[in-house]
Amino acid sequence: MKAPILRIVKKEASIPLPAYESDGAAGMDIRAFPGGELLIPPLGRAKIPTGLFLEIPPGFEAQIRPRSGLAARQGLTILNSPGTIDSDYRGELEILLINLGAEPVTVQNGDRIAQLVLSPVSRAAVVEAEFLSPTGRGSGGFGSTGI
Repeated sequence: MKAPILRIVKKEASIPLPAYESDGAAGMDIRAFPGGELLIPPLGRAKIPTGLFLEIPPGFEAQIRPRSGLAARQGLTILNSPGTIDSDYRGELEILLINLGAEPVTVQNGDRIAQLVLSPVSRAAVVEAEFLSPTGRGSGGFGSTGI
């Protein structure tokens, strides 16, 4: 299968392109480019610029996901995880981070702050119905299938 092409424009030549950091990585690491240091206090959130502009191929989306090491060590995660970047968006890629840790966290140019996963998109044909087909679960919601 031929790999889809993700075209990227960089705000500055020094900004590295997203990259897979291992042979089996599903996501490419995305780096911060806030133009200096940015402090995120405990329970604070910040929109972090990356200096990257994407052209996602039609029929795909870019999912922005947290980096597990940042979450485990510093409490940094993506507020709207996973974030979805649509194929028709052409603005700068910004990452919405939240600090769930007990200490302030400083984000600097070049810090790896998120992962980008390119995924195919299916669009549904929406049909209004008079009723839904029955299932064994029915309307059982949160916790209805056990622990």
